[in-house]
Amino acid sequence: NQLADMDRFVEDGSLDDNVESFLSHEDGDQRDTVGRCMDVSKGFTFAEVNSVRASTSKVTCCHFSLDGKMLASAGHDKKAVIWHTDTMKPKTTLEEHTAMITDVRFSPNLPRLATSSFDKTVRVWDADNKGYSLRNFIGHSSMITSVDFHPNKDDLICSCDDDGEIRYWSINNGTCSRVYKGGSTQTRFQPRVGKYLAASSANVVSVLDVETQACRHSLQGHTNQINSVCWDASGDFLATVSEDMVKVW
Repeated sequence: NQLADMDRFVEDGSLDDNVESFLSHEDGDQRDTVGRCMDVSKGFTFAEVNSVRASTSKVTCCHFSLDGKMLASAGHDKKAVIWHTDTMKPKTTLEEHTAMITDVRFSPNLPRLATSSFDKTVRVWDADNKGYSLRNFIGHSSMITSVDFHPNKDDLICSCDDDGEIRYWSINNGTCSRVYKGGSTQTRFQPRVGKYLAASSANVVSVLDVETQACRHSLQGHTNQINSVCWDASGDFLATVSEDMVKVW
């Protein structure tokens, strides 16, 4: 099932064992003894700058705000925590879900955070003010696996569940505006223009027209279930991750 797949993906080391670094194609270990990931030939290094125990339970998702000043994390303990990234001190803890949280996403334009959960609800929160959720969207009949904000339509978010149903929600009206089939693992709007929605289901990613819901591309090539999809900032490239490989389209 979906929960078991998520746990196994984290626990069995599949990601560490099989994902080749995007940073370098040089032979040898690019990490030094203090944990930095280095590629001197390209003129940059990565180093751990901070760490924090986010929960006593498993953490399954995280997301930076667009300005990088906040980081949200969530998982099995049913709570979403917003952290100050400069200090890694908690800004606020959001507690209303009754089952594990599967996804957290900041709005690219407003101080809002969306969360999806196996309790079959999507919630939208004010990231600047601790309190109750602004919206609680109910309508999915199965466990919700993903949520995302449209990049320039501040009123629009989408979610998908493990039965393959995608829903568009109006934040202003608090209602569901569209329902159709297309994704069961993760949904991500194309950045900037938001013309397309990438939706993964099993080992296929569908690139859907946001306005018409027509499938413009069906990306096939993974042999195992796709666990995550991610657009680059320009919206020109899409990365897909399964247990045994990463593909960039």
